[in-house]
Amino acid sequence: MDKTRIDKWLWAARFFKTRSLATDAVNCGHVQVGQQNVKPSRDVRVGDILTVWQAKVRHTVVVRGISEHRGPAPVAQQLYEETAESLQQRERAAEQRRLSPEPAQALEHGRPTKRNRRALQKNWDERWSASLDS
Repeated sequence: MDKTRIDKWLWAARFFKTRSLATDAVNCGHVQVGQQNVKPSRDVRVGDILTVWQAKVRHTVVVRGISEHRGPAPVAQQLYEETAESLQQRERAAEQRRLSPEPAQALEHGRPTKRNRRALQKNWDERWSASLDS
């Protein structure tokens, strides 16, 4: 076997949990072969360079083996080799996410209570009422 459908290969290489998720990712343009969007029926061969986007994380891999059957994780990892540039880029992105501030920490007191919301609404009505402008 020297070729297989890209959706089957992505499922067998454990990039996606189900084949339908792999098909959806290919249809949405999250998988590219040679920097070109493809269809799920596109054949993948040994030596092809794939770019796979998963949750805003980009994986650039070289196909090293072909399989249509999903096997154990160590076997699936032998089906591809991630490029050094891709690994460095993923590590930089992970470090950036780790160091970036958590948006929830910017809130000092959390959500306003019902009483606080009413006070805010009352102040807003007083400042922006059409009757006060005349």
